[in-house]
Amino acid sequence: MVQPTLTPIYSNQPITWVNSVFARHETFHPRFGWLKKGFDAAKKNPEVFLKEDATVHLGVGKNMVRSIRYWCNTFKVLEGDKPSEFGSKLFEKRGWDPFCENPASLWLLHWNLLKPSCNAAAWYFTFNRFHRHDFTVDDLFNDLSEYCNNNLGSRTAESSLKKDISCILRMYVPQPLKGQISEDSLDCPFTELGLLHTAGDSRRYSFRVGEKKNLPPEIIVSACLEYTAWMGSQKTIALSRLLYDSSSPGMVFKLTESAICDAIEKVSRQFNSLYLSDTAGLIQFAFNDEPVELATEILRYYYN
Repeated sequence: MVQPTLTPIYSNQPITWVNSVFARHETFHPRFGWLKKGFDAAKKNPEVFLKEDATVHLGVGKNMVRSIRYWCNTFKVLEGDKPSEFGSKLFEKRGWDPFCENPASLWLLHWNLLKPSCNAAAWYFTFNRFHRHDFTVDDLFNDLSEYCNNNLGSRTAESSLKKDISCILRMYVPQPLKGQISEDSLDCPFTELGLLHTAGDSRRYSFRVGEKKNLPPEIIVSACLEYTAWMGSQKTIALSRLLYDSSSPGMVFKLTESAICDAIEKVSRQFNSLYLSDTAGLIQFAFNDEPVELATEILRYYYN
């Protein structure tokens, strides 16, 4: 654990924000269809990843079997190799978006990847604790190394950090095609989010901060409700916390204040149990219903 725990209102157990997990992806970023493939296979047989013929069932090599298992658990579509409640809502035959045809589902998965407890520590750091807007690979490596040394009980291997950084950049930054097109040369679906891009040349990168055209307000507001639920039993939260706190929607989605306000105002037209309040210049997000249930209701409304 590298961040203090707290107890959410819907559980008696404290939250672990991030686990010290590095380089479990076998150097593979999540490919098109992998999460659905892993979910469907685990639904038929939760022990599929441990079977000697797992490569036959999943149609990939041994390293990819391990990678699919890791990503399915890290995105929380599986829990202990069994379909999770979230995975079932998204990937069931009549689920919200079984084949992730809607970019909103990629945003929802990105949120699920980073929310507690996050099993991709380098991802957690990059989106929540790395405070450079423009950076090089060396910048990210040096700052991640310092963070690990200061916050983890044991030193993390440099090779693991470098593998994770390489995977993050291949996952979110569109890659130039070189030579013959193959599965390895295809972009990761999460490049569609537009969160990271090259800045000036291929050695510098930059976060895109602000409104995202393919990020629906319902995804933002459901994330705001979930985040507020982790803070305790209050029914209000300062907008600044939704913007700048670690693991907040503002950090995970790289949003501005106006983007979050606009999202809340749009969703409030359909759900009058949530609203923005302004008291003595302090803008707060407020709601009347239980936040996790309301978040699920909003997502159900969006996908239906």
